[in-house]
Amino acid sequence: MIYRYFAWILAIMILNGCDSHHGISMKENEKDLFPRLSELDRQEPIARQVPFKANYHGQELSDSYHWLKDQGYPVVNDIEVLDYLEKENSYFNAFLDPNRDFVEKIFQEFKGRSEEAEESVPFEKNGYEYRWFYRPGDEYRTYSRRNLNNNQTQIILDETALAQGYDYFDIGSWRVSPDSNLLAYTFDTEGDERYKLQVIDLRTGKYLVDQLEDVQGELEFGLDGSTIIYARLEADRWHSKNIYVHKLGQNQSEDIEIFYEGDDEYFLGFYLTSDDQYLVLESTQREAQDAFVVSMDDIYSAPIKLVGREDGFTLSIDHAGNHFYILANDSHKNFRLARTHHDRPDQENWETIEPGSDDNYLMDFQTFKDFMVIKSRQRGIDNISIRSYAGDSHSVTFPEKISTLYIEQNADFQQSFVRLGVQSMITPPMVVDYQIKQKEFIERKTKKIPSGYDKALYRTERLMATARDGTLVPVSLVYKEGIERDGTSPMLLYGYGAYGITVSPTFSTMRLSLLDRGFVYAIAHIRGGSMLGYQWYLDGKLEQRENTFNDFVDVANFLVDQKYTAAGNISIVGRSAGGELMGAAVIQAPHLWRSVNLGVPFVDVLNSMLDASLPLTPPEWKEWGNPIEDKWAFDLLRRYSPYDNITTREYPPMLVSGGLNDPRVTYWEPAKWTAKMRSTKTDNNLLVMRINMGAGHFANTGRFGRLKDYAEEYVFTLLAHNIKQ
Repeated sequence: MIYRYFAWILAIMILNGCDSHHGISMKENEKDLFPRLSELDRQEPIARQVPFKANYHGQELSDSYHWLKDQGYPVVNDIEVLDYLEKENSYFNAFLDPNRDFVEKIFQEFKGRSEEAEESVPFEKNGYEYRWFYRPGDEYRTYSRRNLNNNQTQIILDETALAQGYDYFDIGSWRVSPDSNLLAYTFDTEGDERYKLQVIDLRTGKYLVDQLEDVQGELEFGLDGSTIIYARLEADRWHSKNIYVHKLGQNQSEDIEIFYEGDDEYFLGFYLTSDDQYLVLESTQREAQDAFVVSMDDIYSAPIKLVGREDGFTLSIDHAGNHFYILANDSHKNFRLARTHHDRPDQENWETIEPGSDDNYLMDFQTFKDFMVIKSRQRGIDNISIRSYAGDSHSVTFPEKISTLYIEQNADFQQSFVRLGVQSMITPPMVVDYQIKQKEFIERKTKKIPSGYDKALYRTERLMATARDGTLVPVSLVYKEGIERDGTSPMLLYGYGAYGITVSPTFSTMRLSLLDRGFVYAIAHIRGGSMLGYQWYLDGKLEQRENTFNDFVDVANFLVDQKYTAAGNISIVGRSAGGELMGAAVIQAPHLWRSVNLGVPFVDVLNSMLDASLPLTPPEWKEWGNPIEDKWAFDLLRRYSPYDNITTREYPPMLVSGGLNDPRVTYWEPAKWTAKMRSTKTDNNLLVMRINMGAGHFANTGRFGRLKDYAEEYVFTLLAHNIKQ
């Protein structure tokens, strides 16, 4: 499956200023109706303030907590910094201690809905059937394959065994060589997303001598299985400038560069076309992209250029027969589907086979020998269509109109079906094989919930909320049948709104612990995402970034007006760029929220965009401006960067989280936010921070360890609503 390349999605966003709610304290009657969690009966950690000033564009910028960024970063060994983080963790544990039984209860609810021995739907490739499964009690997956000729089964990758001795373990990618003899995989044991690569001989079970360092994560084998393609991270920088070919048995220092990117503002990526005939090389900067292809028959040949960054658009590429198929937003923001003979790949030779449309956002596609599958979104509704190379097409019909649809793993280019995934906020994930000729589904897997689940007990809705500028913003809701719309229900409102990424209305087993306790759960599909098309994304970036934050607050007010909940009885959650959104919502409308969960939040936007030494900063300047060179960008960011807009007033209870090794949202972002908030706010509401000292952006990696983290967060939210069991 071909995905438009959003390399290393960063948790960096811009925050807005104030609306009419700014400066309003929580009303006394709201305090009585919805009391807030109080701070603990012990001394809070206090970070010392150290004056620090810098000047930009004739303006002075002060930051008393600048010192929390270890000046030796990426090495973090400053004793005072580490001591402060440990004290915050101790304070968080003091909050947890009297609530450990509740955390365990929620954790057991989560675990009870998890299938202990879950396994995947197998896929076939080069004479083998591959699958993964969990052994009962295991935190990590085990991968196996079955020889289709002799029916023998073999364990090829045991994550649980590999993870032994590590607090953090993550497989970035794995591939089997075309001759099926070797398996290469990348792994990370620190959470810093700086992967290592190793190779196993599947005939003997022994490792080859090759171990590659500083790998970006993804990999591909060459056609003969003797070479591996990978991108290498720069030393001390989480950014790649080079794509290499490694010859097995040779030293990494001898690897041959096949692609180079000299501009720090661009990300590198690569992938194989579905027929394994071409390697696609990309250098991407949000709305501009270089795209090249290299024949896998001669991986060292000069890359053939399809599109240059000067053309100012993005695309994804696949191949079938004698043609490249291209999804590009060159002629329409919602993308068109085009094709061109592989001997004439220049843009001037592209032939449109499905034009762009205001109402149909073309998102993803994959080619097969006899057909292609296309995912699109039509006015916020997911759609899957099948198209023959002769031009015939039809849409696939699913039972629920409001569903999340996706193209599953389809490894065999020759297959006569397409594997699809479908779920909704009340329908557990299902994997189906859609038979093209018969236009029928074969159900391959439906997620099992061992503790039981009755879909009929829950209801989901799609609403349209009116934003302050008159724009209609989609909202997805789920709640338990019988909930009265009288304004008394607690609500959890989730948001993201960045990079064109849509928070789809999917199923969640964890969410049931809220719904069964009377919560209404809502997702605000705000601008900055792409629920209503690519323009929806553009309407939430750069000078229009404030739309994202205003939309979120306006959705909350709409749901209050519709009596799904009440002001002051809404908890909000967001991670990464969504965590930064939480900071925006706290600054703009603190009276609305009963609690706020800021997960790995990029809340120190201005200072980070001013720090060009951070490898993930230069690529983000096109997302919201370069405040180093442009005064308008500096003024814009300063106006709504959440850290810079904390003022002396009341704020709701907050749980802030981060990871010491996080290369995307560096640890000092949540730390500085927490420190400044403690010293500035006037209330006695609870503020706690949890910093994972051995992980990064994605915290715990084991399936149960991750559930334990979420259980702690759910308990914080439930206690904020005075729900204690």
